[in-house]
Amino acid sequence: MQKILVTGGAGFIGSHLCERLLREGKEVICLDNFYTGTKENVLHLLDNPYFEVLRHDVTIPCYIEIDEIYNLACPASPVYYQVNPIKTVKTSVVGAVNMLGLAKRKKAKILQASSSEIYGDPKVHPQTEDYWGYVNPVGVRSCYHEGKRCAETLFMDYHTQNKLKIKILRIFNTYGPRMQLNDGRVMSNFIVQALRGGDLTVHGDGMQTRSFLFVDDLVEALVLSMSTPDRFTGPVNIGNPREISVLELAKKILEMTGSSSGINFVPAREDDPSRRKPDISLAHDELDWKPVVDLDEGLDRTIDYFKEVLSR
Repeated sequence: MQKILVTGGAGFIGSHLCERLLREGKEVICLDNFYTGTKENVLHLLDNPYFEVLRHDVTIPCYIEIDEIYNLACPASPVYYQVNPIKTVKTSVVGAVNMLGLAKRKKAKILQASSSEIYGDPKVHPQTEDYWGYVNPVGVRSCYHEGKRCAETLFMDYHTQNKLKIKILRIFNTYGPRMQLNDGRVMSNFIVQALRGGDLTVHGDGMQTRSFLFVDDLVEALVLSMSTPDRFTGPVNIGNPREISVLELAKKILEMTGSSSGINFVPAREDDPSRRKPDISLAHDELDWKPVVDLDEGLDRTIDYFKEVLSR
């Protein structure tokens, strides 16, 4: 039986991945420091004899027996990663060094959850994997995107120098059940504000665009990527190519929740990308993957989740 390590395994995405791997008959070790992950996300898995939780920070070396590693550990919301930007950089960079070192010692295959943030405020649209990005290395968001960029460099260097088996996924905006109420990203903000009857906060004029991927589609891509031939390392874009403006999303959520809330326009965020849309041709060709959950279905399931959480 394969033993799989999922760093950040108690987080929004990590907990869904742990579920999927257990369903496939894997033994799963969930490693998390519980900064943004929560025990509630994995409580329902604790009775499974092939699942265990390890409270640990990836910035500290870890010595365990594993066959594969999914390195998801890092706060992904500006609300969290800007609280302690030095810690955010260390999580991405030192965490990558530690997990790559573990993979090297155990001859394990390792996957890095990178981010569309490495493209910055892109001047190429849609974004392809050969685009180097347009980033501010000293801005308020740089702790996250520069950390991810450095992690990608480390992964490629370990692959080239040590022949390590690696996969790099550049993940675009993802949403779904188990996002935190105070996550701070636009999707959860809008849904919670609508359900609570408060005005939806739109930064700037709302014409900035995003592409939203449902979490089940992302988990499918993670698993498919790990099973690709060793020759394919990525990086590969994983996202939904349907582009929508933030203002259009706000109006859609108001309609779907039946909320009487209004929309409150506030100043734009510093370094906030104006457009974000993935070219997923490579994912289609190499992973035989494309998203199957459309925005309306994903929103229905996510709204239902937040309704249940708010009713507790």
